[in-house]
Amino acid sequence: MAETVLSFVLDQLSTFLREEGRLLGGLRQEVQFIRDELGHMRAFLREAEAKEEDAQPRLQEWIKQVRDAAYDTEDILDEFVARFARHRTTGFYGSVQRIFSSIKNLRARHRVASEIQSLKSRIKSISEGHQRYQSEYGISAQGSSSLSAVNNTTWRYSRDDALLVEEAKLVGVDHPKKHLISQLLKRDDYQLKVVSVVGMGGLGKTTLVKKVHEDPEVRRHFPVRAWVTVSQTCDFQDLLKDLIQQLHKEGKKPVPQSIESMTTTELKKIVKDFLQQAGRYAIVFDDVWDVEFWNTIKFALPESSHGNRIMLTTRKADVASASCTESLGYIYRMEPLSLEDSWTLFCNKIFKGNSCPGHLMDVAKSILDKCEGLPLAILAISGLLALKDVNRIEEWEMVRRSLGVELEGTGKLDRVKRILSLSYSDLPWHLKICLLYTSIYPEDYKIGCLRLVNLWIAERFVEWREGMSIEDIAWGYFSELVNRSLIQVTGVFYEGMPGYCRIHDLLREIIISKSREQNMVTITTGQPTRWPSEKVRRLIVHTSCSNNTQHHQQTQNCCFDHLRSFVTVGSTNPLLSRMLLSKVLESSKLLKVLDLTGQETPEEVPNEIFNLFHLKHLDLCGTRVERVPKAIGKLQHLEYLNLGNTGVRELPMEILKLQKLRVLKVHQRVDASHDDYGHHGFKAPSNMGGLLALEILNCIDVSSGSAIVKEIGKLTQLRELGITKLRREDGKELCSSLANLTSLQVLRVASIAKGDDHEIIDLNHHPPPLSSSSSSFPQSLRMLILCGRLEKMPQWVAHLHNLVRIDLDWSRLRGEEDPLESLQHFPNLGEINFCGSYQGEGLCFKAGGFLKLKQLHLKRMEGLRWMRVEEGALPHLQKLFLQQLPSLEELPMGIQHLIQLQRLNLYEMSSQLREKLLENQKEDSEDYRRIAHIPEILIGYYTDDRKWRHRWLWAKKKKI
Repeated sequence: MAETVLSFVLDQLSTFLREEGRLLGGLRQEVQFIRDELGHMRAFLREAEAKEEDAQPRLQEWIKQVRDAAYDTEDILDEFVARFARHRTTGFYGSVQRIFSSIKNLRARHRVASEIQSLKSRIKSISEGHQRYQSEYGISAQGSSSLSAVNNTTWRYSRDDALLVEEAKLVGVDHPKKHLISQLLKRDDYQLKVVSVVGMGGLGKTTLVKKVHEDPEVRRHFPVRAWVTVSQTCDFQDLLKDLIQQLHKEGKKPVPQSIESMTTTELKKIVKDFLQQAGRYAIVFDDVWDVEFWNTIKFALPESSHGNRIMLTTRKADVASASCTESLGYIYRMEPLSLEDSWTLFCNKIFKGNSCPGHLMDVAKSILDKCEGLPLAILAISGLLALKDVNRIEEWEMVRRSLGVELEGTGKLDRVKRILSLSYSDLPWHLKICLLYTSIYPEDYKIGCLRLVNLWIAERFVEWREGMSIEDIAWGYFSELVNRSLIQVTGVFYEGMPGYCRIHDLLREIIISKSREQNMVTITTGQPTRWPSEKVRRLIVHTSCSNNTQHHQQTQNCCFDHLRSFVTVGSTNPLLSRMLLSKVLESSKLLKVLDLTGQETPEEVPNEIFNLFHLKHLDLCGTRVERVPKAIGKLQHLEYLNLGNTGVRELPMEILKLQKLRVLKVHQRVDASHDDYGHHGFKAPSNMGGLLALEILNCIDVSSGSAIVKEIGKLTQLRELGITKLRREDGKELCSSLANLTSLQVLRVASIAKGDDHEIIDLNHHPPPLSSSSSSFPQSLRMLILCGRLEKMPQWVAHLHNLVRIDLDWSRLRGEEDPLESLQHFPNLGEINFCGSYQGEGLCFKAGGFLKLKQLHLKRMEGLRWMRVEEGALPHLQKLFLQQLPSLEELPMGIQHLIQLQRLNLYEMSSQLREKLLENQKEDSEDYRRIAHIPEILIGYYTDDRKWRHRWLWAKKKKI
């Protein structure tokens, strides 16, 4: 939306005036005027956009003019900085250079001044339109009443739709309904209890809770009941009056006439007094959007011993959590319908309970897949299909191909769009723009969370805050979008760190539509592309076809002068990406983000890249780059450089000129097939400690000696550090350096190695603590990976109470140095990975140990003959991976105690154990009884001819 774009540009303008304003000279006042005028229009624009779909073309055109003016302001100022901020050299030659540059740039400065004056006149004219439309459309510049009215209309449609769903349309609610009723009627809960139902819009939360609320058994148990719809823009006093009227009606008592003139405090007292006298009550607060609502209403709900119940529906996890924290709360996370229930609902609506005709089966399943179990979407789309001729498959194919267009229109799917758009509309501008940016990914793409967050930072969507790192702020944005059910996490890197995520297909279609409206990104796939008439600002290249001739002709006509970002996603056609990159580097002087992850590039970074004065983010991960030239020092605004999984082994001295560099990644796996043998790093310049802004450094080769290890201690902002080829004699120096890194969260240390034969890592040293009350090592450390031989576990590891993951690779600890002893009582440890780390015959997990551990992976411990799990150990373990343990011929003793275990993987284990499990699956066998509670058991092995095979042990528990 234009308001999002305008807010973004205003934020950049403020930063520019603060950091580069001195370059403007007499133009500063003009730029200040432009910022102020755009700021005055922002509140009006927010409301105007709420009416945009129903507005006349003149208002729509005005909105577009504001957005274009905001973009043009950013362009002019970036061009200004690129021209006038370059020459900051010192000394005699610097002075001469500045004099010649000043003479040369007089004409350029005059041109920029003229452009700023022209832009100022344009914005004045747009501002006059703002004042004219204010009166014409009755839109307030400050208030939000009209926006509230629009949102309330949308909300009212969605609530009414949910409450009027016919009984026959309800599918898949019986089990959750019974589950929630059992939570309400538990006889041992005599205190006030809150049951929160949370999930994304359209899942049917309101429908489910309505069925629970109206259930005869619930009605008998709770003589006083009320249903209050909250919504995004509720008036709290009106809500209390409605609740009072419902309660008095239920209690057959007259409503106090004075409530119309009462204050909020007085109304809450009436509610509380009534409920205290009423006995047992059940109240539903439907569609709660704000924690503040709960924090206010809870004081009107008395804490009695009658077993009172509150039910609450919300799209936000923090609302559900807040409402349940102070009571005997229960959170029910509503899931999409199963494939079976989705198909039933789909066929009930279209075929009136009959089966789907065979000729429509494929297209029907393809359309249903788009709904991803969202009942609202299934009902809306099936309603659209019910109007089509079942004998004409082409009509159904047309619907399948045009679902995105249908969501943009005002037809049958408009209701889906409105309901899903409510969550988007509720976002602040910085989260809107972050969510819109996810449109760069193709459908069903496995989105890497770290890459996404880093791109948000690079695009300057993340607002800096005092006392916080930019990464923490960006991850906060990500968590908020997850919390609001707009992003779904599909995999984790380690406990608390999301790895992969996705967007619901239908929500993605809406995001793409809004992104297209704002000219936010331009996506090309190699297919003939209709380039936008507007300036291309962010160019995204997806997987492409082989027809490059036509695409080459098209790109010749494109103008990339205003391009800010060039990002490749997925595996693209090498010729296409090279052709586009050449065109971009030739004409895009304002480029700030260049991400060529996984592309076929030359072995040396193209020289044109080093002319990109504004470049902040350069990602060459997975490319063929092997050398970095000295010209890298010209990129003085560079903040992020990723050369991971490339052939780069050394960086030039000029890297030290990059004083804004926060992230530096240069590494490559020793063995491309897995991580077992660690990573190659890079040889750094001797004064590496001069890069004081570094927060992430991975992976530095320290084989040159203690001098470079000492330099690491100067990088006091480091949050993540990877070290390779550490010599045994440098361990003490490393411990001294680590003591300075008080913000460190991730540490990887690998010793010099040949294959799996590593030198000893000697980290048993204790430098003086920074103060009498502090530890010598970073208490903030959350992940520790040690790759190399250990004579014993470093003693300081026992003090890392924030640790959530530890990996020990090739430690080869002797039998008397059981690594479990020092780790078992870590309060936050959620994941352990041991590879070749222990030479003892057995491991015992003792009762009361590893209370938070969720994942355990044991690998390549040839001497391990037995494992024992005592009752009370590992109570929350969910995944157990046992791999290449050839001497382990029996399942772990006590495995039946792992009642939370969801998955057991047995890879390349002894043939005796494999055959025993595969051949003996009788329900009365001892082994079967010990592992029968585990939902997924996977056995993987190589056959005699070295072909990999895997089998699910319990086919009845897992459909393959």
